[in-house]
Amino acid sequence: MPAPDQGPRSKNNYALIIPALNEAQSIGQVLGHLPAGLFSQVIVVDNGSEDSTAQAARTAGAQVVQEPRRGYGQACLAGLAQVRPGTTAVAFMDGDFSDDPGDLARLVTVFGNGDWDLVMGSRVLGDPEPGSLTPLQRFGNWVATRLMRWIWGVSYTDLGPLRVLGTDALRRLNLRDPDFGWNVEMQAKAARLGLKVTEVPVSYRRRKFGQSKISGSVLGSLAAGLGILLTVYRCWRQDVA
Repeated sequence: MPAPDQGPRSKNNYALIIPALNEAQSIGQVLGHLPAGLFSQVIVVDNGSEDSTAQAARTAGAQVVQEPRRGYGQACLAGLAQVRPGTTAVAFMDGDFSDDPGDLARLVTVFGNGDWDLVMGSRVLGDPEPGSLTPLQRFGNWVATRLMRWIWGVSYTDLGPLRVLGTDALRRLNLRDPDFGWNVEMQAKAARLGLKVTEVPVSYRRRKFGQSKISGSVLGSLAAGLGILLTVYRCWRQDVA
């Protein structure tokens, strides 16, 4: 992981990591809609795709990292390993074009203008397209965020993928979850450590291409939900151990 930059926060020192699994149809649009000049490094992590995700990402100008070991957190960790020294902050976004890449500019602005360790995009506070968040996703969000409020007294509303955090905060968090517990581990540990966290309303739309790795099936949603709850439990156990 890069050494923290002790100078003023500059968007030119920001990196973006996009985990992608079989997103050949959408990744080019995601990269094409990024605000110009916002990131000095854009990394797409091909998480064992069986389509042309990597080629499409390279064609659109991204740096491609191969991570054949499946898992959302595994892909994020592989991307972090390639972040250049001197990077001030790292942003994360999914590769399915459900997030609006333009919202990254707002998150970066809030992060850069404030004393925040972590700025997260909240789909719940924003204006999600009808049907973009399934009832199971909303229920899982509600349960996980309420648990974290009960345990650590934090007021999160969402576990969404769109977020930006400082490299020093990343080092302190020491994230390890290899799968879909990555985001909740980040939020739970941020709460444990007393990091300065805020949420920004963001938009969200229904997936246009391919199938969601979480909400694409009831079993997938339940498995991801169980993994998220187990991650919260493990973080809580570290507090009481």
